[in-house]
Amino acid sequence: MLILESVTKKYRSGTVAVNNISLALDRGIVGLLGPNGAGKTTLMQMVATLTRPTEGRILFRGHDVHREPDLLRSRLGYLPQDFGVYDNVTALEFVSFLAGLKGVRSRGRAMQVLEAVNLHAAAHKLVRTFSGGMKQRLGIAQALVNDPEILIVDEPTAGLDPEERVRFRTLLSDLGRNALVILSTHIVSDIEAVAGTIAILKKGTLLKCAPPEELLAAAANGVREAVFSSAEYESRRASLRISSAVLKADGMHVRFVHDGSGSGCGIAVEPSLEDAYLLLTSEERP
Repeated sequence: MLILESVTKKYRSGTVAVNNISLALDRGIVGLLGPNGAGKTTLMQMVATLTRPTEGRILFRGHDVHREPDLLRSRLGYLPQDFGVYDNVTALEFVSFLAGLKGVRSRGRAMQVLEAVNLHAAAHKLVRTFSGGMKQRLGIAQALVNDPEILIVDEPTAGLDPEERVRFRTLLSDLGRNALVILSTHIVSDIEAVAGTIAILKKGTLLKCAPPEELLAAAANGVREAVFSSAEYESRRASLRISSAVLKADGMHVRFVHDGSGSGCGIAVEPSLEDAYLLLTSEERP
């Protein structure tokens, strides 16, 4: 459905935001995971035809999206990281207006997507009265209103409470059965339960694109846990790539990853997806 061929984005300053990325994506949920500044937003802006690659090309159903942008735009839902709204309209008016711009003819579609994001009770309230989380859900609603074949969402759970996060992940799971959903985040828990494929970026480079099971398998024997005294923890933590540290009555319980050379302490434990992500993206080597 969507193919990226050696896509690169280089700015006049010389900064390379995206470096030679190639991907082939079909229906399902793809988690685009990486630290802030990894190039995730730039990559999605290119897919959404908002900016052009410096090199390479992006194909949607065999068509170059920057030569024929309207072909993709009519089938695209997009929620950018910084989503702006019109404050002096109601939620229903806002989504209905965008539905019209996208060529949606069904009068009931706007209310349908507001119900999907649990905003139907506030459909006739002015957007300026909404909380940050409600505005984020409104952004999700407008991205869904044209029933897109490709849905791109950039840090979509920002401002959502835990219950709303669960609702949103459930909604994405349903959408991923018939569409390609690209979900960008730096929070592993946002994607570990829903993504069938995870693409990990760092400094504009694609480190790995694989199913979660493959990432976990690659991290096998790379995670250990140990209990340190407070003093020992302070002396060791600079040399360890720590994924979690919890202070308990018997000392500091530390979970850390290593690259196969071992650490000389602790016991091996089963990796989590967050451990696998840390192992791939960490610059430091103990």
